Amino acid sequence: MKTRTIEVIIPPREPHFVGDGFRVHNFIPSAYHLDMERMTPFIMLDYGAKYYFPPSDVPKGVGVHPHRGFETVTIAYKGKVAHHDSAGNSGVIGEGEVQWMTAASGILHKEYHEENFSKSGGDFQMVQLWVNLPAKDKMSKPKYQNITQDNMGKVALPANAGKVEVIAGSYNGIKGGANTFTPVNLLNAKLHSGGKANFSFPASYNTGILVIEGSVEVNGTEIAPVNHFVLFKNDGEEFTIEAKEESIVLVLSAEPIHEPIASHGPFVMNTKQEIVEAFEDYKNGKFGHLEE
Repeated sequence: MKTRTIEVIIPPREPHFVGDGFRVHNFIPSAYHLDMERMTPFIMLDYGAKYYFPPSDVPKGVGVHPHRGFETVTIAYKGKVAHHDSAGNSGVIGEGEVQWMTAASGILHKEYHEENFSKSGGDFQMVQLWVNLPAKDKMSKPKYQNITQDNMGKVALPANAGKVEVIAGSYNGIKGGANTFTPVNLLNAKLHSGGKANFSFPASYNTGILVIEGSVEVNGTEIAPVNHFVLFKNDGEEFTIEAKEESIVLVLSAEPIHEPIASHGPFVMNTKQEIVEAFEDYKNGKFGHLEE
């Protein structure tokens, strides 16, 4: 096995608000070297670094909006998020949990701070990731997966280094809770100070890590500080991270989807004509109905 080397370590961009409830730094597709093609099938990554929201009687969030052609994955690190969609799915995720929504042929959804969290206020920290679908699955039926701590794979690391939570894919033979259309690995490495974790993925898989808490040394050479994204080259399989303090690292690695990408706002398809059709279907009510 060959070591996978670092291509670039990317600092967070200036934050912006999505709706009034999600203060995010966008890494994909707007950061240096991180367009949709470079990290496919990860075509969007918004990181809501830890941010305090004061108490509010009206939950903040994002109102009803459509999606087609991909999946949205919301990972909660601090705070709670409520989800509703036009397929009749709803749920609340709290710290350490994940909402995995397959928009596919078309869905309306809304996401808000959970009511009790909103009333009490507190630190809010989230990742929202868009995972592209291959052309053959883009018009499949929408679905929703609620991934809790109970159905997440967990691997205790040796020498009391910490643990790896497996959201999707596998780690050391332990599988994650999410069903995916193409091979996708999505892991949370929660490391104690000095703790090490080794990872191995096929060299062809597009791979990166996002430092959620703390800081880590990668391959014994470079330090990745908190809120930074590390993009790896496709030149090897293995890499190692060592926590310089108590740390949480989101690890992303997946088989690329080598198909054309046509995107506009909430729709990601393969051709411009399919984007036009998506807007027409949305206007004609084919994504269902959802109350604001």
